[in-house]
Amino acid sequence: MIRIERSSENPILVGESESFWERSAAFNGCPVARGKRIDIVYRAQSSPVLHEGVVMEVSTIGHATSADGIHFEKHRQLLVPEEPWERYGCEDPRVTFIDGTYYIFYTALSTYPFSAEGIKVAVALSKDLKTIDERHPVTPFNAKAMTMFPEKINGKYAAILTANTDRPPSTIGLAFFEGPEEMWSGDFWEKWYANLSSHEIRLQRDDTDHVEIGAPPILTPHGWLLVYSHIRNYFTERKIFGIEAVLLDRNDPARILARTEAPLLVPEEEYELYGKVPNIVFPSGAMLRKGKLHIYYGAADSTCAVASCDAKKFFRSMLSKQRRISFERVPNNPVLAPISDHAWEARGVFNPGAIREGGKTHILYRALSNNDASVLGYAASRDGVSIDERGIEPAYVPRESFEMRAGGGYSGCEDPRLTRIGDAIYMFYTAVDGMNPPRVALTSIARKDFLAKRWKEWSTPKLISPPGIDDKDACVFPEKIGGRYVVLHRIQPSIDINFFDDLDFENGKMLTQGPFILPRKGMWDDQKIGLNTVPLQTSAGWLLLYHGVSSDGSVYRLGAALLDLVSPEKVLARSDKPLFEPEMEYEKVGIVPNVVFPCGATLQGGKIFIYYGGADRVVGIASIRLKDVLKNLSGE
Repeated sequence: MIRIERSSENPILVGESESFWERSAAFNGCPVARGKRIDIVYRAQSSPVLHEGVVMEVSTIGHATSADGIHFEKHRQLLVPEEPWERYGCEDPRVTFIDGTYYIFYTALSTYPFSAEGIKVAVALSKDLKTIDERHPVTPFNAKAMTMFPEKINGKYAAILTANTDRPPSTIGLAFFEGPEEMWSGDFWEKWYANLSSHEIRLQRDDTDHVEIGAPPILTPHGWLLVYSHIRNYFTERKIFGIEAVLLDRNDPARILARTEAPLLVPEEEYELYGKVPNIVFPSGAMLRKGKLHIYYGAADSTCAVASCDAKKFFRSMLSKQRRISFERVPNNPVLAPISDHAWEARGVFNPGAIREGGKTHILYRALSNNDASVLGYAASRDGVSIDERGIEPAYVPRESFEMRAGGGYSGCEDPRLTRIGDAIYMFYTAVDGMNPPRVALTSIARKDFLAKRWKEWSTPKLISPPGIDDKDACVFPEKIGGRYVVLHRIQPSIDINFFDDLDFENGKMLTQGPFILPRKGMWDDQKIGLNTVPLQTSAGWLLLYHGVSSDGSVYRLGAALLDLVSPEKVLARSDKPLFEPEMEYEKVGIVPNVVFPCGATLQGGKIFIYYGGADRVVGIASIRLKDVLKNLSGE
């Protein structure tokens, strides 16, 4: 997993109110190192003014300087519209220094109202970033986001740009020049555009995606690093702006060596979610500096921001050749199926909790009758793989009014999670009465009674989540942390965390909303999430298995999060890709299709074993090596 962190100083560049030319916004900044200082060129947007007979916010190119790449000063205009081909604005500069010259490529607007025909690439040349020596229109066709490579490739100047940006689908293409003059040669570009497909580097993951060049390429020991904009679901109302990266071969940049598997950033912070154009993060510059990769981006088309990560870890994660890891199913799956002769489990058995005690794995599974009432059945396994024992009667049945049927639909006790603390085993489960939203219930039993299957010894259950709120998927950590019990639960769409001095839940004490793991836009868990299994303690942190549902289909997949051992509310890492998903027929076809849903996990012989429901009808078992999961989460 690649972990990138936003600067606490964000936004690092905003328009200065006393300067009319950037009073409205200052964004999409591109930095370049100049000795010990860092210069940045950026898109500045004025307050509304009368320009070329139109009242509009005019875009020009601003310039500022910094000693640390964070605090910029001395804002001034560097490039303003002067030529007919840029009369309505100059936008989104990318700057590259090569052969003693700064090449500033930008978007030139020649028509108003704005249209694809009037949106093209232009370039300005400067020796010192103080004055502009010359400028030229570049592409005769619609294009944006052109930038140069900072050194020649095979003896030629090289550039990369996005063609047909405003006539999607767009195309990212490479261009090579014998000399600078060819960069603004109409004859060159007419031939180039006529063979556009031969220049393409395809970075779209899907035909509904849109891509655009972001930062100028950076030469690294591993190849050219290109940070770019990847917009998921571009042709729908569910656009998700993300920042991704790709490594290109040094001598043949058309060849992709590696790429990120998920967005590095999506809009999450207030300054990214709200602005002139909300919900946008757009990469416009990048630097390798002091062992870190810094990505500069525009936030909500209003301000400039920066996010950084450890460069070595970043490249190690990108270049990792390890196979995609996944839980492996046991050969005898499904290990439990409904028994038609048992009325209480005739329709489905699924979503089992599990705990390893007394040399056995004890499994409590949700059992569904034909009238949709749920109780909990019992099974056990000595080796954790094969079922040796299965109860003929339920191990737990509804006893209180809050889990008795009061209306239509499902009712009963669902989805147990088991935790041993001291001599007691606590069970959190979902109580459903068919009329009200599901709530979290808690009961417990002495370990000796549990092992002896004295099921009548379960304590009287109590509701511990507030009424009227859909709350479920709850568990408690297997030990106190900082002298307090830690309880996880799920109030849609996030996983919440609460801390308690005890587990008595007396005097109206209830679970409260405390989101700390949320869905991630543009990823496999972007719609909703919830915890699956009780956290496992490892040397690297608390390992939490959780489920995610994506917006592109109601498929339940399993991923992992690593929590800090001392401060479990701190999330150290999360899976970029799911570790388990429905593939077998018994996981795809059932009462609720396309679901793998474990409520129990154990550690045995260096492996994690999960006990899961398949399509809300059967129980399966799968395993994975613990070290593989931890390695995956560390980005190695």
